[in-house]
Amino acid sequence: MESLHYLALIWSMVFVANVLAIKTKMLPVLWFLALGSLLANFGLISGDGNEFISVLAELGIILIMFALGFEENVDNFLSSIKKSWGIALFGAIAPFTAAYLVADHYWDNTNISLMCGLTMTATAVSLTMISLQNVGLAKSTAATRIMTSAVLDDIASLALVAVLVPIASGAGPLDLENLVLIALKAVLFFIIVSALGAIIFPHNFIGWMRRIPFIGKYGIRHLLNFGRHSTLTVLLLALLVGLLAHEFGFHPAIGAYMAGLILKEEYFQRKQQKGSWEDTKRIVENMAFSWIGPVFFVNLGAKLIFDKDLMLSVFPNIILLITSVFFAQVISAAVAARYTGKMNWAGGLMIGFGMLGRAELAFVVMDIAYVQNSILNKEAFFTLMATAFFLNILVPITITLWKPYYSGDDLPTQNPD
Repeated sequence: MESLHYLALIWSMVFVANVLAIKTKMLPVLWFLALGSLLANFGLISGDGNEFISVLAELGIILIMFALGFEENVDNFLSSIKKSWGIALFGAIAPFTAAYLVADHYWDNTNISLMCGLTMTATAVSLTMISLQNVGLAKSTAATRIMTSAVLDDIASLALVAVLVPIASGAGPLDLENLVLIALKAVLFFIIVSALGAIIFPHNFIGWMRRIPFIGKYGIRHLLNFGRHSTLTVLLLALLVGLLAHEFGFHPAIGAYMAGLILKEEYFQRKQQKGSWEDTKRIVENMAFSWIGPVFFVNLGAKLIFDKDLMLSVFPNIILLITSVFFAQVISAAVAARYTGKMNWAGGLMIGFGMLGRAELAFVVMDIAYVQNSILNKEAFFTLMATAFFLNILVPITITLWKPYYSGDDLPTQNPD
């Protein structure tokens, strides 16, 4: 019964966290982490974990990453890449480099530095969109560019996690042969998933493929619309692709995200029906962000057992990492928006401020690196958690302060200086 007591306590904190998130206009994720840490520090739950809660938290990661991929509109995303690729590229390289160098300065460990860089790469787009909506800029050009860049960064981060975590965790020696092998496995996995999304799911079989028994006649639409069990079907798909990723040596969350990304609205029932896109999406998001997914964040927050000496020792690390990532992110995104996206400086800086946040994917990387593979030491873990927390706080503050200087029309700059 201890596991059920833990779960009841965690769900109570999830409810409280959601109330606090509404009152403070902050991401619920931050409150999940904070209240999980509070429970552990008061001895109400174990920071070392409970087997049932740990399994539920693992399922939570898979659901969260699947939901994030599932809600992406790939067509809109692809149409915006042309003007956003530079923002995504330089807006990811700069914070990765800044975090890597800071970590290397303090811990002089390549594996730790790589994980710190990965953690600071992906953007918390949900927090940014809420902040932009609060100041009336949810439909602005800056919002569109941030959304597209964030998706590109997330996909790139997942690819890097797939390649770098097996190396950093000691799954193989750090030599050219092993690097090539891991890279080839990553490429093969993404090719398989891409084939599912481009050929198998759309059911665009040609030639001899149409004559394959059963498979040549029935496709993903038939499965999703069979008996109105679309939610079960998509969750099974997320789990199977996650297990496929695991067989390739990667985290199941990577597969779950890709599974969500290749599903399209056109495969589902018509609107307003049970089993429709909207109905399935609502159920998946409810599971991922309301009652199973939050267990992952509360459980991760429980690893933050406060130690006065430790907190004092990492305080300079936190300040330097926040400062480095802040300037690297804002300047790189602004310059890229100006010269590759043809935006003015005001719009470019707004994009830079909007890309400061670190949310779901950053904490998934921390969990993989600290809890599951022990790549990060305790000092690095505390530093990253605190940095992510304060960067998230800076998003609504900087966006609100910068709005008076922001050009809402985002007119292209014809003659860059």
